[in-house]
Amino acid sequence: MSELYFIGTGGSVATENRDNTSFVLQTRESLLLIDCPGSVVQKLKKLNFDPRSINALLVSHTHPDHIYGLPSLVHSLMLDECLLRIYGSEETVRFCADLLDLFNLRSEKIKCRVDLRTVEDRGIHQLSPSIRCVFFRVPHSSASMAFHFYLENEGIHFIYSGDTPIYPALFQEAENTDYLVHDCSAPSRFFRKYPPLQSMHTDALSLGKYAQEAGVKNLLPCHFLGEIDFALNEIEEEIRKYFKGKLIIPRDFSRIPLASKRDIES
Repeated sequence: MSELYFIGTGGSVATENRDNTSFVLQTRESLLLIDCPGSVVQKLKKLNFDPRSINALLVSHTHPDHIYGLPSLVHSLMLDECLLRIYGSEETVRFCADLLDLFNLRSEKIKCRVDLRTVEDRGIHQLSPSIRCVFFRVPHSSASMAFHFYLENEGIHFIYSGDTPIYPALFQEAENTDYLVHDCSAPSRFFRKYPPLQSMHTDALSLGKYAQEAGVKNLLPCHFLGEIDFALNEIEEEIRKYFKGKLIIPRDFSRIPLASKRDIES
């Protein structure tokens, strides 16, 4: 059974209990890291993962809370013969290269080799023998991409939105999807109080409405803003005003099994 492990579930400002959003997708054959904020190596080890075993890193965009841990990750692997494939938009890949070169982390003395792979909007990539991913652009920044994973051996569709406001095309992509991990930065009252949020992130009430209309089976909200004060039960109550599927509100270091239809039937 494939599993998600949340390294962090918060927004750009970390709190005592929530760090920046990032997670691992583990299958029987591969280990994918999604976004790369700080202290990733320590957190992977706390989850009993070997950082050298990462098959690929997918970076959603170039904002610091999603990428600033990359130099530390490669530096930590500098003595290990391994390959780190990094996927992202053209802007993201260029930024990753510049960030690594700032610390001379692509020089010959670095044994961990970095393979930077640019993805196009609606580009399809085979990340491992059984994981196919469709990359597609979302609004938030000029570099932003969302990821639609298909776990071929298990028949599971899983989408990660990255940071984004409500984007109808994403929910068309997510129609009847098995798992949707989506930006849910705050309750709707903060979006009314701070209108600029509406062009950058998603509120809980809108997320519940659009996820229900799309027929999402399992909804996992994340990227909770740390600079404003609200309780998680307010997030849950707003989502539940519309959403009737399974709601999973992850915490840092949560382990989420991804159940296939075969698992459910057995």
